[in-house]
Amino acid sequence: MFRTAWRTVRAHKSRMALTALAVTVGVAFVTGILLFTATVSDALTGSYQQTYTHTDVVIRPDGRGAAAAPDDRLPSLTPADLRRVQGLPEAGGVLAVVSGSTALGCPDGRPAGRGGPARAGNYAYSGEGDPRFTFIGGRPPAGGGEIAVDEASAARCGYHVGDTARISVDGPGLTARISGVFTTQAEPAVTAGGSLVLFDTATAQQHFTSPGHYSEFHVKAAPGIPAEQLQQAAERTLPGTVTMTAAFLTRDQQLAAQSTVTGLRTTLLSFAAVALFVSCFLITNTFGMLVAQRARQIGLLRAIGASRRQITRLVLAEAFLVALVASLAGIAVGIGVAQGLRPLASGLGKGGPLPTGGSLSLPAYALVLPLLAGVLTTLVAAWLPARRAARIAPLAALRTALAPAPKRSGRARVLVGILLAGSGVACLLAGPRTDSIQNGAPVVALGAVLAAAGLLALLPMLVAPALAPVRPLLGRAGISARLAIRNSTRNPWRTAAAAASLVIGVSLVTALTMIAAGGLAAANAQSAHVVKADYVVSMQDLTPLSATVEQRLAASSDVTATAAIREAELSINQGRQYALAVPTTAVRDMLRLRLAGGSADAFGGPRVLVTTDDARAYGWTAGSRFNAQLPDGRPAQLTVAGVYESNTLLTGILIDTAVLSSAPDTAKKVLLTTRDHPSAALRLALTHALGDSPALSIDSSDDLARAAADGTNRMLNLLYALLALSVTVAFLGIANTLALSVAERRREIGMLRAIGLTRAGVRAMVRAEAVVIAVFGGVLGTALGVFLGWAGGELIAGHLSGYHHGVPVGRLVVLLLLAALAGLLASLWPARRAARTPVLTAIGTE
Repeated sequence: MFRTAWRTVRAHKSRMALTALAVTVGVAFVTGILLFTATVSDALTGSYQQTYTHTDVVIRPDGRGAAAAPDDRLPSLTPADLRRVQGLPEAGGVLAVVSGSTALGCPDGRPAGRGGPARAGNYAYSGEGDPRFTFIGGRPPAGGGEIAVDEASAARCGYHVGDTARISVDGPGLTARISGVFTTQAEPAVTAGGSLVLFDTATAQQHFTSPGHYSEFHVKAAPGIPAEQLQQAAERTLPGTVTMTAAFLTRDQQLAAQSTVTGLRTTLLSFAAVALFVSCFLITNTFGMLVAQRARQIGLLRAIGASRRQITRLVLAEAFLVALVASLAGIAVGIGVAQGLRPLASGLGKGGPLPTGGSLSLPAYALVLPLLAGVLTTLVAAWLPARRAARIAPLAALRTALAPAPKRSGRARVLVGILLAGSGVACLLAGPRTDSIQNGAPVVALGAVLAAAGLLALLPMLVAPALAPVRPLLGRAGISARLAIRNSTRNPWRTAAAAASLVIGVSLVTALTMIAAGGLAAANAQSAHVVKADYVVSMQDLTPLSATVEQRLAASSDVTATAAIREAELSINQGRQYALAVPTTAVRDMLRLRLAGGSADAFGGPRVLVTTDDARAYGWTAGSRFNAQLPDGRPAQLTVAGVYESNTLLTGILIDTAVLSSAPDTAKKVLLTTRDHPSAALRLALTHALGDSPALSIDSSDDLARAAADGTNRMLNLLYALLALSVTVAFLGIANTLALSVAERRREIGMLRAIGLTRAGVRAMVRAEAVVIAVFGGVLGTALGVFLGWAGGELIAGHLSGYHHGVPVGRLVVLLLLAALAGLLASLWPARRAARTPVLTAIGTE
């Protein structure tokens, strides 16, 4: 049977080509994703392994026993701490590290990094130098006006030793001379596309801690001393600190990196799974039609003694051969796909670009799993046609022509379809009523699967009713269109099988489009629509702004008013509660809050605004009073003036800045109003007032709305690109179905040619049939997608302020037009093949 299967595949290779192509595409996608994420994972792991190459134990302040630096900076380690560690007999050397964030700007004003974190630190002299850095030009910085930059950032900006660069530590722009350019493997931010600026130790302390204070100590063990022994000695010497071995930190960072990569891998593989699932319809349809066309051959095999089990094995062997060849080709293509994905890593990380340096990783699992996925998917999809082939009787060998397709009542199928669809609808209605998105998402996902499965089961029964309204219209379009609509309804099983994969692809695209539209509305409501001020100034990396920013803006002649939003922490019921200190005038004149109760006009003094979540947690309503401890330790009785919906700009308890006697100098954001309306010239003037800082964002409400739209569109375009593969496979299925249908109806087409249908008429018939299938699948997919999008949106709307439903009619119409056009393109080869059928040969076909 295997030899027979091999001969059959070779004899029908042209008919199985599109099936093999669909499998190749799916396997290539899976292979590319696995290789790409393996490369990212290896790059991250290697980067973290290099971070502590010269360190055995890391000592950090824990925020309680360590000294607190002034100006609301992070706790730090003192010079006395350094002397005690240096005096340990178990310590072979100590590297006193100071670290923070510093933005580096290029000469044209753009950031030096590729979206990664902008890190900074000190060049710590230990013995002959700092082993973390290797200078390839110049020397380490040696004063407040000098910096050293990493090689990648210098190359991106075109900087050389001796150039002057713009930097920003906490807001205002500064200038510094570049004393040197270095390479490093000890800072993952550089590997991930960020920038790294080095200061001398005194300057770094001035920026990030305080004179003489350090962020952490990197301790090298003395010869023969295990890291664990050094750790225990350090813990005894500095009890108010956090002491960890470098091996522990490396493992911890690698686990965090693996979590990021695993999430990315799961997301991408879910789309690959959709593509493979869609290809199942193509495979099942192909082998089903091939079995029907080879009924005489299979009947002859049964007549000469082949058992039903052997016939089943024959068809599965054919599927295995096709899958094996296609999967091997897919693995080869997938290696190229992985290489093509590497430049896209900059946009896939949650916290910045992902590193993909070095050679492409080729782990065994990334090659074996796609092979198994391709083969098993094909075998599963071919199992039903194989079972159908086994039921062909030996008498089929005596037939002189293809038997008409059996008219199956499909009562069981209808019942199963109704049950699945009904269960899916019930889950989709119940999911949004759950108490959280985490609990509701699995219910909605299950409902989507069941509803889609039910619709696919009912699809053959929907062909005739769905095409009935367009039948009169196509009847006026000529004989070719009438023949096309009759061909589509004559064998609804074939039409449904060809359209099924398109229904899945279009429904997913439609649902994601609807949810993205609602998400964009929510993003606008939570950012741009909240702001009445002309501009919002903040750090690009969301770190605190120095007091100098507000002072410089207030001194600008273009600014009429400023208001700083500062972070604070209240103690309520012996628990800590996040708060924002906001001037009273800012709430009334610069913000537009969505209130669920109370009034923003009552805000001020001891009267505060609380979020809906906090109000629900504490049982507060407008007018409620509660006791709290202010950041300076003073007790206060506060009154809830109103309950507002939190947003991307404001969250937590809003308290009047005047109530806090010791409000922090740093600010989270600064709101400002200007004499003129926002414009490019005004933004440029504000930028100059802040020293052309590369770290600041100066955004108007329109800028915030545009940023929200850009982020949503980028995400949507990525999802479209991932789903495009599934839709492409769906149209391959249409082309494959038409090609096999042309071969099956060879005699019929010859008869039509004999009675006067021209070659152009035959081509028009096949093209019209393809458009009918594409529009049929597109319309049903759109209808299913709208329902799925509504259900998903209902779930999100209950937990995301500002989300509202909307059907993007324009995009959906474009989607249907593209589906019709793609169906037309898919029909070009089958139509050409049908038109070239010789009349006499076709009529004589059995």
